[in-house]
Amino acid sequence: MSDSEVLIPQHGGYRNLKSFKVSQLVYDLTVRFCDKFIDKKSRTHDQMVQAARSGVQNIAEGSQASGTSKKFELKLTSVARASLEELKLDYEDFLRQKRFSVWTKEESLRQELVDKRFESADDVVRWIKEKSLDRGKNGQNGQNRQSGQGNIGKPSTMSTKSTVSKEPIESVAANSILVLISVACFLLDRQIARLAEDFEKEGGFTERLYRVRSAKRKWK
Repeated sequence: MSDSEVLIPQHGGYRNLKSFKVSQLVYDLTVRFCDKFIDKKSRTHDQMVQAARSGVQNIAEGSQASGTSKKFELKLTSVARASLEELKLDYEDFLRQKRFSVWTKEESLRQELVDKRFESADDVVRWIKEKSLDRGKNGQNGQNRQSGQGNIGKPSTMSTKSTVSKEPIESVAANSILVLISVACFLLDRQIARLAEDFEKEGGFTERLYRVRSAKRKWK
């Protein structure tokens, strides 16, 4: 270790962490989702909002505490990861109970959403509305082709209204937020692994205090 090692290093830069930014986006979207699609008087509403908030707050608190306790930072970052896993299950439960499908890895909208790298909830909401409308339109076009509409001299006897396949906006919204939660969890997994490696190599505040004091005695 260098003689110039400081006792309390720079810390608290959580606002620059990608994990924090994505988790904060998930929190903002979850508040909107729950207010629109979950009964405000239900425990589920409160639990989902609190789980999303916990993901954000624990990243921030852990980063701020890292100056004097790397062990505490590691613990709180792990709590943030666990909170997002709880939130992920809530969204999956919502989709299952509403009999909506969870997007598979082959779903093209998953990668499209990730590639957009949205930073604001407003941008994500606009994208969700746009994709929900597109899917309704595509579903109607597909049904028109299947029912024979558009073929000259062959009018359809089927009602297109009853056969249109449209993914409801709450399904697109829940799946989209699930994608962002997965991104946040991936980033946190990498962050936790790095913190654990750093702690194993360098120790925490106690070890740093010993090194700093030893270096000062040597210098004197």
